[in-house]
Amino acid sequence: MKLQNLASLTLFATLCWGVPARAENLQHVQQLMSTRECQSCDLSRAGLVFANLSAVDLTGANLSLANLNQANLSGSNLANADLSGAVLVRANLSGADLSGANLAGADLREAYLYGANLEGANLDGATLQGAIGLPDELISAEQFYAWGVAEYQQGNTNGAIAYYNQALDKRPDYSAVYLARSLAHYRLGDEEQAIADANRAEQLFAAEGNENGRLASVQLAEGIVEAQEALDEANERGRGGGGFLSFIGGLASLLLRFGL
Repeated sequence: MKLQNLASLTLFATLCWGVPARAENLQHVQQLMSTRECQSCDLSRAGLVFANLSAVDLTGANLSLANLNQANLSGSNLANADLSGAVLVRANLSGADLSGANLAGADLREAYLYGANLEGANLDGATLQGAIGLPDELISAEQFYAWGVAEYQQGNTNGAIAYYNQALDKRPDYSAVYLARSLAHYRLGDEEQAIADANRAEQLFAAEGNENGRLASVQLAEGIVEAQEALDEANERGRGGGGFLSFIGGLASLLLRFGL
């Protein structure tokens, strides 16, 4: 057997990994790799990790639950394709036509989407955190806020603030975001901005009639001032102070509990 044929078979076996043993699926995978065209093909659950599928025509194809982790789909035609539940982590979808595609529940974390056509695409339940080049109009202020909270919980405070800022760009009166950003700024040691955000959150919560949020904002602003005074005093006496860090942690848990 020639080495070239052996390499082709090895690649084919890799691409078919995880595909149900149905002849038509295997034939469709083979058709895709040999002709780079497979309109309306059944590629559900196909293992296409790292596959080079740039400029392929997969119009209307069934790629539900397919594993396209880090696949190159740049310039591909995926119009009206079913990509529901597909894994597209770090996939290159730049310039791809995803118009009318079903991406419900798809994992698009850190995917490249610059220039992709997403008109009419269904992104319900899709994981989009860290996706690059995703049009802002497709992401709600609530989604940016949720990503910010996730980054904060993982210790990425600067990343959290970046998401909070994007949430406020979309919704400038988003009270919960100001409160969350206050916590983040305090973690970074920017007490002045933390207090300013807490005060702004208090005003907005009051206007909304949200007493829980208003009281949490007041408690945070006052706590920051008191903690700084206590820390200064502790430093003068040569003792450290970690009481307010526990307070911050408790308040953060409280905010999450009340959905603030």
